[in-house]
Amino acid sequence: MSDTQRRVVIIGAGIAGLSQAIAIKTKLGFHNFTIYEKGSEVGGVWRANTYPGCSSDLDIHWYSLSTDLYPYWNKSHGLQPEIQAYWIELSKKHNLYPHIAFNTKVLSAEWDDAKQQYTIVAEDVFSGKRTTSVAHVVISALGIMEAPKIPYEIPGVRKFQGASFHSAEWPASIDMQNKRVAVIGNASSGAQFVPSVSEDPSVEVVNFIRTPTWFFNRPHIPYSDTEKWIFANIPLAMRLHRACIMFWFVAPLHLPMSDKALRKQRDAMTKYILNNIPHRYRSHMIPDHPPGCKRTVADSGFLESLSRPNVTLNFDGIAEIVENGIITKTGEMLPFDVIVYATGFIGERYPMHVRGSNGATVQGYYDAHGGPTAYIGTAIPDTPNFYLINGPNTGTRTSAIFIAEVQVAYILQLIEPVLTGSASSFTIKATPTDTYNAKLQDQLSRSVHVHCFSWARTNGTDKVFYPFPWPATVWWWWLRKPNWDHYVAVGAEKWVWARRIEAVKNILKCNAVLTLSWLYISGSARRILHDMLKR
Repeated sequence: MSDTQRRVVIIGAGIAGLSQAIAIKTKLGFHNFTIYEKGSEVGGVWRANTYPGCSSDLDIHWYSLSTDLYPYWNKSHGLQPEIQAYWIELSKKHNLYPHIAFNTKVLSAEWDDAKQQYTIVAEDVFSGKRTTSVAHVVISALGIMEAPKIPYEIPGVRKFQGASFHSAEWPASIDMQNKRVAVIGNASSGAQFVPSVSEDPSVEVVNFIRTPTWFFNRPHIPYSDTEKWIFANIPLAMRLHRACIMFWFVAPLHLPMSDKALRKQRDAMTKYILNNIPHRYRSHMIPDHPPGCKRTVADSGFLESLSRPNVTLNFDGIAEIVENGIITKTGEMLPFDVIVYATGFIGERYPMHVRGSNGATVQGYYDAHGGPTAYIGTAIPDTPNFYLINGPNTGTRTSAIFIAEVQVAYILQLIEPVLTGSASSFTIKATPTDTYNAKLQDQLSRSVHVHCFSWARTNGTDKVFYPFPWPATVWWWWLRKPNWDHYVAVGAEKWVWARRIEAVKNILKCNAVLTLSWLYISGSARRILHDMLKR
């Protein structure tokens, strides 16, 4: 079936959406797709997060697309402008820009069982003009960092008269010079921009910390010109370097951690924190929860910056935000010119309306199961031809791009029969979804993730909806190919027959190989026996 007869919609032009689009073009040769992007450029989180010091936590040679490695990264961990530029260049290389509708937000996708297609309603974020179109496949590449979380539970958040914003919405025009800056939160983003902002001694930074976090050392090591030349010119050198990084991260996850090993890990991280902070903070900076319960933060200068005279940590708690500052729970009034919220994202709500068969919705399914839930983080029952990238329980301690690439390859296998006209739709069944998630939650219930209040749990303390509790190799194995028995296929008669014919061909090939092998072996045996008898 031609491109003009089938259409794919990808929601989000971040890393996941671009990876899926590149794969659809290069692997399937399919071109009738549209990427809807609410921003004005590609890049997703790397477009949105422009705060000073924004960088990857993971080694950049693994935090890049396996099909498009780049030899000229400046350091072991990429900074935001460099990563953003990489994805812009990939979008140009694969001619994706003609497929992208920028400044356009998808409001809803509703499935029509009779027509076997979705009705897509999108809105221009500036004019408010709405457009309606149809798609036979919808791929959600929104991820979990779609909606910044502002802590409105703090009284007076809206009262503050100075500049206030979330770190993911950092204004390009903001000038911090000679300002008193309050930073609320000290996880990944806060730990990255506090050192950068406080480099200016005229900026006074007060970082409010409710719950301390675990840190590990992650220096940004520059690549020399020689190393870059080797990566660019010596075959396989860059892939070997990438493979070594991958092995370094993945291999330890296959080894069981004894209580002694866990204590040793905790002691090492405790020592690292205490050795790198001023003495006055030592009683406050060691978390009560075990390492791994919340996201462990890569320290690339935060702890060292705490020794600067213009940086102060405050552990008193926030009672109220007022017009000109913050009142702590001890009653102290601290004046500020700027408040920056480094308070993470809302992960437990799906950010748009998707209705599948029988009136089922994605958010309704989440609510009915106590939080975000999907089949291997990718498909949802009663939602035909709708797939998630970086969906529920896809978080690992490895590369998010690797996780997304595995899903992209899996999704390609599901949508190819639809795009070629061999099938109309595939829908994951409820029973295998429930079985998978029961196994998943049982594993998580015995993991470190249930020992703390976390954004990765519904309401902070309920269902764990983000981490994947097994090694990344298990993830790859489970998604290497679909278990077609777990899906309901509609209009798939041609596809079923093609599969049966392919199965028969494979059986015949296998029998032919076995027969030839037997004839060869038996013939060799007869020759050997004949030679022995002649002697």
